Amino acid sequence: MLPITTDLKNIDYVKGCLLLIDKPPGWTSFDVVNKVRGLIRHKYNLKKIKVGHSGTLDPMATGLLLICTGSWTKELHHLTGLDKKYTGLITLGIETDSYDAEGKIVETREVPTLTTADLTHHLQPFNGEFEQYPPIFSAIKKDGKPLYELARAGKEVKTEPRKVKVYDLQVNSYNAPVVEIMVHCGSGFYVRSLAHDLGAQIGCGAHLSGLIRTDVGAYQLKDAFSMEEVVAAFK
Repeated sequence: MLPITTDLKNIDYVKGCLLLIDKPPGWTSFDVVNKVRGLIRHKYNLKKIKVGHSGTLDPMATGLLLICTGSWTKELHHLTGLDKKYTGLITLGIETDSYDAEGKIVETREVPTLTTADLTHHLQPFNGEFEQYPPIFSAIKKDGKPLYELARAGKEVKTEPRKVKVYDLQVNSYNAPVVEIMVHCGSGFYVRSLAHDLGAQIGCGAHLSGLIRTDVGAYQLKDAFSMEEVVAAFK
């Protein structure tokens, strides 16, 4: 496990460090990388500095993003395969093309009467190892281009199923039509696809309406800095 930065002001960003950042909503993971890179370049009067992240979070999502700077970017491949934990909100009865709240609504249906026990039963097939179809609006590349670019251009996009692993999946609460879940999964798992597939399983459709990444391997959101704290440290 790489040591994390706990003091933003007394660290050699050029030599390299690992930053835990709580990604704000509306930011892409690249936005965070670009902001940190710009702050370092300005502080040290550099033309170039390597900065990278270990795993993409959708713009709508918030939570733990692991950022490496300088020579530590060489360690990113050790971080990308770590398992992850999320808290997610799934809204039943509304299906979108992107499987989340940022997409276009493609269908609405009536939500049947459900209990927490019913939802736990419907989620059972998504425990353990199984094949999952990623969303067409994803960063997975086909012919060198991200699928979301092809989908936005109106081109027909077909995704291939990928083997994924879920270690733990629980219903935290249910306030119809919104289900709050906790999922502990392996790398490459799409919570958006889980939301979509749960809607199909129940028969009413669903989409992911909120997502927080709380853990990446042994790294935890409680140890992360906000973007405001990062910006303030460079001033």
